[in-house]
Amino acid sequence: MRFSFDLSEPDSHQSPTPSPPNSLDVDLRELNRRKSPTPPPSNSLADNSTAPGRRQTRSPSPSNSTPKAELQWFPLQNHPLFSSTAAVSSASAERMSPNLMAWDGASRLYFWDLNKKCLHRVSIRLGEPDPSSIIAAYPSKLLQAESPLIFEVNKISININGSALLLVGSEGLRVMYLYGRSSLEENTIICRTVSIGSEIYFNRNNFIRILQISWHPYSDTHLGILSSDSVFRIFDLSADIGQPEQEYYLQPVEPGSSRNAAAICPVDFSFGGNHLWDKFSVFILFTDGSTYIICPVVPFGSVYLWESICEIYNDAHTFGLKSSNPKAVNNSNMAISWLEATFPELVRQSGDGGKLYAVKAQPFALLESSVSLQGPLHKVSHGTAQDSEPRTGLWEGRATSILYNLVSKDSILVTTWSGGQLQLDALADEIQPVWKTGNAPRLCLDSSNRILGVAMICESTPKNDHSVGKKPDQPENHTVWLGHPPPLLRLAIVDLALPDYNNNKSPISMIFDPLVPERIFCFHSGGIDAIILHFLPFTHQNSGKEKQMRTPSVFSVLSTCPGDSSTLAPLYGFLALADSFGSSWILGLTSSNECVVLEVGTWNMLLTDVMNRIMETGVGEDDEVEETEMDMMPTIISKELLAGPKAVLLPPSGPSLRSVSSDSIDGRSMLHQYSKLFHENYVEYAHKVYFELQHHGSHLKRIIENQNARLRDMEQKLLEVETKQEKIDDHMNRAVRFHSSIEERLLKLRRLPGAHKRPLSKAERDFKLELDKFTGLDLDALHSTIEALKARLQRHVHFDSPNRQTQRPGRRMNIKVQDNVSELKSALAKLSLINSENSRKVKLVESALRNKEIGVID
Repeated sequence: MRFSFDLSEPDSHQSPTPSPPNSLDVDLRELNRRKSPTPPPSNSLADNSTAPGRRQTRSPSPSNSTPKAELQWFPLQNHPLFSSTAAVSSASAERMSPNLMAWDGASRLYFWDLNKKCLHRVSIRLGEPDPSSIIAAYPSKLLQAESPLIFEVNKISININGSALLLVGSEGLRVMYLYGRSSLEENTIICRTVSIGSEIYFNRNNFIRILQISWHPYSDTHLGILSSDSVFRIFDLSADIGQPEQEYYLQPVEPGSSRNAAAICPVDFSFGGNHLWDKFSVFILFTDGSTYIICPVVPFGSVYLWESICEIYNDAHTFGLKSSNPKAVNNSNMAISWLEATFPELVRQSGDGGKLYAVKAQPFALLESSVSLQGPLHKVSHGTAQDSEPRTGLWEGRATSILYNLVSKDSILVTTWSGGQLQLDALADEIQPVWKTGNAPRLCLDSSNRILGVAMICESTPKNDHSVGKKPDQPENHTVWLGHPPPLLRLAIVDLALPDYNNNKSPISMIFDPLVPERIFCFHSGGIDAIILHFLPFTHQNSGKEKQMRTPSVFSVLSTCPGDSSTLAPLYGFLALADSFGSSWILGLTSSNECVVLEVGTWNMLLTDVMNRIMETGVGEDDEVEETEMDMMPTIISKELLAGPKAVLLPPSGPSLRSVSSDSIDGRSMLHQYSKLFHENYVEYAHKVYFELQHHGSHLKRIIENQNARLRDMEQKLLEVETKQEKIDDHMNRAVRFHSSIEERLLKLRRLPGAHKRPLSKAERDFKLELDKFTGLDLDALHSTIEALKARLQRHVHFDSPNRQTQRPGRRMNIKVQDNVSELKSALAKLSLINSENSRKVKLVESALRNKEIGVID
C-alpha cells in the first residue's frame, strides 16, 4: 500500500538569470542585492498574499524560457520526475541518514538525483486547487555544477533566502549557488560550485571527518561544522571559504582529570532559537549523552531583531548589575561590554537605535577571555539534582543526534540514541554567557585592525561551580548571572522499538512541525513516527495549579519495514512543509524514486489530546464531571460564548419609566443607563460571537467538510456492503441446499445391510491376525512335510524291493527294514492326527467368527 496524498502552494517566479560571476565577492554582492528590502515584482509571492484569506495563483515569470502555455501541473506524487523506476545506487544506500530533498520555504522544491548527479528544481503550489493537495509544474529545471562532483552526495540543505545549497558527502563538501547561467540545453542551468574547507577536512595528510554541518539560522552566508577533531568551526562564504571565520576547540575534560573516551568525542550540534541568549548558543552533544553549551557564538555580519537584543541588554542591567553577588555583577558587566561592542546601536539607543528593526553583528571578541564550555547539563527534579542514569538497561548504544526547538517559553532538547530511544528534556533555567578569564583567544586582524577570524579553546566549567539551579516556578534570585549552566528537566523517554534489521547503523533524524511545534517527526530506517508533547513546564505554568506531567503520544506516520508488501522502499528524503493558511504536509523521497505526500492535520491532534484527557479523568460526582468536561472542551468556541450573555442588572428602585417623561433629565438618564447595560451585555456578546465565528470559521468549515467526506465514504461502503450481501445470500442458499442433499444421502446409507456392522475391537483384530498367520503358514508347512515323507517312503519302498531279490535273507536286514517302516507309519499317524486336529480347530474358529458377524449384523 502506497501512501500518496495531494499537496500544493503557489509557483515561484524565476529570478532573472545573472551574468556569470568572476569571483566569489561578485556573487555574494549579487546575493546581498537580492536580499535588500526592495519591492518584489508583480508576479512574486508577496503580491499573491495581498488579499487576506484568499489564495491567488501566479503565472510564471517572463524570464522563464518555457512558455506559459507549455507548463503543465500535476499532483506532486504523479510528477514525471518521480515516475521513473530507476533506483538509487547501492553505494548511497549504505550512507547514514541521507536526505536528498530541500525546500526554500516558499514555492521551490529541490532534490538531488544520485544517478545523474544533478539537482532538480520543481515549482510547487501548496493547497491549490484542493486545500489538501500539492501540485508541481512540468517541465522542471535541471541544475548542474560547472565542474563535475567527484564524490557521492548523501545530504543537501538550503540557506534561509534560498540562494545557495549545501552538497554534503563523506568525501567532499560543496556549496552550489542556485542563481546561475542558462545552458544551451533546454531547462538546464549551470551553477557555480565552490569547495568549503578542503584543506582542513579533505586533505590526504590528515583524516578529519565532518560529523554535522548546518546553516546558521541568522545568516545566509555562514556555515557551522562540527568535525571529529573536537573543533566547531564557522565558515563565511562572503570571505575566505578555505579558512574558518571562528574556531572553538572543545575541551570537556579538565586538565589532570580522567574520563572515558566517549565523554570527549562530540557527535552532533544544534543552534539555538530566538529566545533571550539561546539565539547566541550552540548545543554540543557527546557520545555518552552529555550536553554542553557554548555561548555567545555570533557570526560576523549576522542579523538579529532589535527588540530581542534590547531585551537581553535590559535583562543584564536589571538582574546582573543590581545583584548583591560580585560574581554576578562581573559576569553581567562582561555581557554588557560584549553586547555594546557587537551591536554598537545599543550605545546610540536614544538616537537612531529606537527606529531600528534589525541590527547586524560586528566582529568582536574579548581580548583576555574565551567562551566557556558550559556543562555537562545535569538533571533536576523538584529543585534537587539527580545523578546520571545508569546506561545499562535504559540506553542502548550511544548518543547520535540532538535537536533544539523553542515551544512558546520552553527550550526543548531532544537527544537520540542508536538503540532507538529518544530523550526529551527542557531547560529549567535561562542561558547566560560565560567567559573564562586568563585564556586569551587568538585573533586574525587586517591592516585596519579589524577582526577577520577568532580561535579559542573552550574549557568546561569546574564541577564545584555547578549548582542545582531554580525550579521552573521559582523566582530569579540567587542563581542568575553566576555562571552556572542551566539544568535540564526530564520530560519523557520514548522508545521507538526499531526493528532488529537496523543493526544500529542508521541514526534517527528529527524535525519539528513548522505549524505545531509540540509535534516532532522522527525519520529512521523503519519509516516516520510523530511524537506529540502534552506537557511543557513553562507553558503550563500560568494555569494557577500544578498540572500532572503527561507522557507524549507516539504515532506511526509511515512504515518502510522490509518484508511487508504494503510498505514503501527506504526513504532518502524527508521534509515538512507548511503554508500561511494552517495546512502542513510531509514529503518523502524513496530509494525507488517515488514521492510520498502526506497531509498532516493540526486540529485533529488538539481534539485527540482533549479526548485523551477526558478519558484519563476519573469519574466522581456529577458536578465535578460536568466541570471537568467543560474545562477540557476544545477551544474552537470559548466557554463564555457557550454560557450566553450575562444577565442584565436593573438599576435600583426608583420612579417608574411610565411616570417619567422622555424629554426630562431623569428620563434621559434612565434611558442612557439602560442603553449602557444593553451595550455591555448584548452588543459586546454579539461582537464576541461575530469575532469567534469569523476567526474559527475556516477551521469549522474544514471540520464539516471532513465529516461530510467521511459520511460519503461510509455511504459508499454501505452500498458496497449491500451489493455484497446479495452474493452472500446466494452462497448461503446454495450451502443450505447442498447440506440437505448430504443429509438425504446419509439416510440412504444408514438403510444398507452392513451399515450397523460394528468394527472389531483391538483384541479381536489381533486374534484374527494370529489365525490368519496360522492358516496361511502352519497348514502349508504340514502339507509340505507330509508330501516330503510320502516321497521318502516311496523311495525307500522302491529301494528295498530289488535288494530283497539280490540279498540273502537275513535276520538283521529284515529287522532294520521293519523298524524303518514302523517309524514311518507312526510318523504318518501322528501327522494325520495333527492335521485333523488343526483342521477341526480352524473350522471351529471360522464358525465362531461367522456366528459373531451374524450377531453383530442383527
